[in-house]
Amino acid sequence: MSEKPPVSHEKVSRWDRPKPPHDWRWVVDMIGRTLIGLGLMMFAFVAYQLWGTGIQTAQAQRSLSRDFEEQLAKTPPVTTTTVPVTTSPATTEPAPTTSVAAPTTTAPVLPVAKPVPAEEEAVARLEIPRMNLNRIVVEGATADALTKGPGHFPETPLPGQLGNAAIAGHRTTHLHPFFDIDKLQPGDEIVVTTLNGRYTYSVTGTEVVGPDDYNLVIPTTDVTKATLTLVSCTPRYSASNRIVVHSELVPEKSDALTQAAPVVTNPGDGAPADTLPDEGPVTVVDTVAPASSTTSAVVSTTDTVPASTIPVDGTSQAATGSPDAFSDGWFSDPSAIPQAFLWGLALTAVGVGIYVLSRKVRRYWVGILAGFIPFIVVLYFFYENVNRLLPPNL
Repeated sequence: MSEKPPVSHEKVSRWDRPKPPHDWRWVVDMIGRTLIGLGLMMFAFVAYQLWGTGIQTAQAQRSLSRDFEEQLAKTPPVTTTTVPVTTSPATTEPAPTTSVAAPTTTAPVLPVAKPVPAEEEAVARLEIPRMNLNRIVVEGATADALTKGPGHFPETPLPGQLGNAAIAGHRTTHLHPFFDIDKLQPGDEIVVTTLNGRYTYSVTGTEVVGPDDYNLVIPTTDVTKATLTLVSCTPRYSASNRIVVHSELVPEKSDALTQAAPVVTNPGDGAPADTLPDEGPVTVVDTVAPASSTTSAVVSTTDTVPASTIPVDGTSQAATGSPDAFSDGWFSDPSAIPQAFLWGLALTAVGVGIYVLSRKVRRYWVGILAGFIPFIVVLYFFYENVNRLLPPNL
């Protein structure tokens, strides 16, 4: 009787194992592996949205902060001057035996506001102690602008101007600047620094509105008051509603207000303002309201600035409202489709490269170790472009 060959207990390398038959079990195994891989990719994408989006925002904030501080350093300090406003008796009859000097009051002359920055450029620094927040605000409330930080609605006045200034921000992505916006209480301070001065607002209340209704609380309703409105999504991790925080200026803690709507005159042939050339000087006549409501003095100042910095409609506000950046639909940025496709191909190529290297050296860990960093880098840019296709909300 022949002896049985000795049984080897050595583990056979996966590269030396015979290929399994391509039957139903192989199909189920491949489907399971694919679903597991997709699940891991989805979890990774959620992590990217919550934390990875903060990488580009942090870079943008550092650059914006440097630019804003440089502009502040170059901006001369605003000094409030006063002019005498003399009031005289209404009658022309001679005064009695004694002569009484006419009463004289003074009204502050408010500075002419600096030109509004271009879209996605630094417009202000926003500080909210209750939220431990210190962020640079950019001009514009579009989806792209909000990836850099809180955004100022261009159709509203700037902070430090009469009217209602409005700022939007994310709650759970892009460093989630308004994560704790629901914690603000009446009396909490909001400090905004612009190139025109530093202004302190006091929270007066909070309300929740529908995603199609929050624009109703942004327009100015009282041109004699300086207010500030903060807008974000609510509840957290959802875009079903909008949370709106209202606040009013604290005059004793703020610099002088600036004019929100300069009047443009065309010192030439009398053509309408919308036909002004893009270049060349124009005269801006500022009718400045006094900082104190106890006096009715009005002071007019003139200044000459490039026409390209003055809105053609004679106001500092946009003609139409900003779109709701939080409610854009799917494929909100179609230009990202080819880029997402190309980065997807690059990601596939890296994965194939990891497998080929592992097969060549017959060690999986070698391929994974060599391709880990390239895979993470390509995956980040793939997610970045896929994220541009999705509704920005949150």
